[in-house]
Amino acid sequence: MIRHSLLFASGAALVLLSACSGAKTDANGFTIDPDFEKKLQQKLLDAKPGDVIEIPAGKYALSRSLSLTANGVTIKGAGMKQSILSFAKQSSGAEGILVTGDDFTIQDLAIEDSKGDALKINGTKNAVIRRVRAEWTGGGKTSNGAYGLYPVQVTNVLIEESVVKGASDAGIYVGQSNNIIVRNNRARGNVAGIEIENSTGADVYGNTASGNTGGILVFNMPNLPVPGSKTRVFKNRVVTNNHANFGAEGSAVSSVPAGSGVIVNSNDEVEIFDNDITGNQTANVIISSYYSTGFSTKLGVAAAYDPYPENIYVAGNRFSGGGDKPPAKYAPLMALNGGKLPDVLWDGFTNPKIADAGICVQNGAAKMLNIDLPGKLAHPHIQTADCAPKVRLPEIKLPDAMTKEK
Repeated sequence: MIRHSLLFASGAALVLLSACSGAKTDANGFTIDPDFEKKLQQKLLDAKPGDVIEIPAGKYALSRSLSLTANGVTIKGAGMKQSILSFAKQSSGAEGILVTGDDFTIQDLAIEDSKGDALKINGTKNAVIRRVRAEWTGGGKTSNGAYGLYPVQVTNVLIEESVVKGASDAGIYVGQSNNIIVRNNRARGNVAGIEIENSTGADVYGNTASGNTGGILVFNMPNLPVPGSKTRVFKNRVVTNNHANFGAEGSAVSSVPAGSGVIVNSNDEVEIFDNDITGNQTANVIISSYYSTGFSTKLGVAAAYDPYPENIYVAGNRFSGGGDKPPAKYAPLMALNGGKLPDVLWDGFTNPKIADAGICVQNGAAKMLNIDLPGKLAHPHIQTADCAPKVRLPEIKLPDAMTKEK
């Protein structure tokens, strides 16, 4: 058996982690290459701007987190079904891969069964995640890592054509970031399929979220450095997100009811339009305040925090099914709409300092039910909310270099 040499050069370079010629696999399908983990971590430590670190086809067992701090690095595999980094035997580290360098791209590989988050990108700018699969292969379990693809505190984010399964919090999560595009991904079997949290300026489109507890979430949570607003959710398929909630007790997503399509919680200036949203058993769209999460009496909330959703626009979506199997406490409300909850639910909390919350539904025959949670469900009612924002949100644009393949 002839082992290929490791190819690299000074400065910007292609860094090729070659497997053995005719490499063998063990009984569990792992590529037999005892030096692979050591070589890969060293290449990440030695990386320089412009380097492309290539992961060859194969399934590789890793025992500890990988980390990258250099700017301008690309990690590239042979495909999300071909190049697999498995952390099933991970014994140390909080993530699969942690990146703190700017101008980072990762594409065409898989990250499986990490102890914690699969891929975390923290405090950077210009992050691209393209055709990456993050998966917990044993299905949905509370013991799975919280987040699959997890950029946080990042300026300019592109996540596209990726697949995430089994996250115990959110499959794709973008938090405390700005200028974001999440497009053409598939999220299945997570607690939250896709979540935009405390972030400003996001376009979420072309995605399929199915079989999660909640399909697409746009949240604004307290006690974080920045608030969130200005998110567009459009041209997605949000289908049968009825999975039992397996989120960790005390986490924000543990309050998400099974059967939730798109949820806006405490966020402002959100547009939900031109989506196919079907078969979500609680409701296809839920608009709620922080007071609906069950955590408002347990956590201190900063005075600057706005817990109310405002200026939410629902228009031109294709709704079908759904609302036929809500949590027991909401089941009596089905009688208000012919035996099922309507397509849009609103908890009814409003800011007493603002005359109009701007909750607008222009969606054909779709109805909105104000469940009157402030009044403990005493006066739920179908509410007319036929209005529109004065100004529509603009398209998110990223630097050209981020949208071009390397």
